[in-house]
Amino acid sequence: MQLRRAQLVLMIAVLVPTVLMIGIGILLLVLHSTTTTIVAGILVLALCLSGITGFILVSIFVGKGASLVRVQNDFLSSVSHELRTPLTSIRLLIETLGTGKLEEAEKAQVLSLLGRETDRLEKLVNRVLELSKLESSHVYAREQIEIGSLVEQAIAAFDAATLTRPTKIVTTIEPGLWITGDRATLISALVNLLTNAWKYTGDDKQISIDAHANGGWIELAIHDNGVGIERGDQSAIFEQFNRGTAAIKSGVPGVGLGLAFVRTIVHNHKGKIAFSSRPGDTTFRIRLKRRRDTSSAPVISGSLPGEVARS
Repeated sequence: MQLRRAQLVLMIAVLVPTVLMIGIGILLLVLHSTTTTIVAGILVLALCLSGITGFILVSIFVGKGASLVRVQNDFLSSVSHELRTPLTSIRLLIETLGTGKLEEAEKAQVLSLLGRETDRLEKLVNRVLELSKLESSHVYAREQIEIGSLVEQAIAAFDAATLTRPTKIVTTIEPGLWITGDRATLISALVNLLTNAWKYTGDDKQISIDAHANGGWIELAIHDNGVGIERGDQSAIFEQFNRGTAAIKSGVPGVGLGLAFVRTIVHNHKGKIAFSSRPGDTTFRIRLKRRRDTSSAPVISGSLPGEVARS
């Protein structure tokens, strides 16, 4: 409300006098009875142009400030909401223990729940801190990375995280693709996408990665045959703490930070991310700047020549 008032006051204070001065300047030029009148008219119009330019720039900065405040408020609101749930559970469990009326088996169950909620709270805090750190480009290293080895390391990390249900990832990697970037964060981005694909697919998990050159870009496509992202959720899927309707209905645990991580990492590598999704067919595409002055590297082990990722 205060920002809107500031914009209104600025408009009245700058635009109204400027419009009047423009009229005076035009009038002086039309009269052009003397050289002095013409010069005065030109100066008045130049001054008006400067005033309008200043008003536009200030309006842009004020708008950006308002947008930043809104984003910060939304972020704080989301964090508060996500923290409140485990904290409330922990408080209720402690109160239950404090009654002294529980049997030993019940105490063990409550303590187990306390441990689970504490772990959940710790993971949430760590994810928020990690996201805040990633949003600073200063944490990114710059090294030459061969895409085949990057995908291979991402799949190895993904396999370690999904030991309870091993899933084969079909890979089709064009050889000789190189980028400059931070290996650790890019692996983290790919693991996030692979893990999402794994979590939101059924028993017949069909997950694949395709990497190929596209002009001056390298395109990485991660495809799955999962539940998909509902059309109404797609516009906000990269926002922090946002979870799609299908994800919530599936009952899969999460706080809605994974895709925000991926977007931050890709954008800080000057790349682009997009997706297409419908039930049974979801593809996330990451585009990164290609290095052309590095010698080719062999295709990673485990790649299946001739296979293409489904899109």
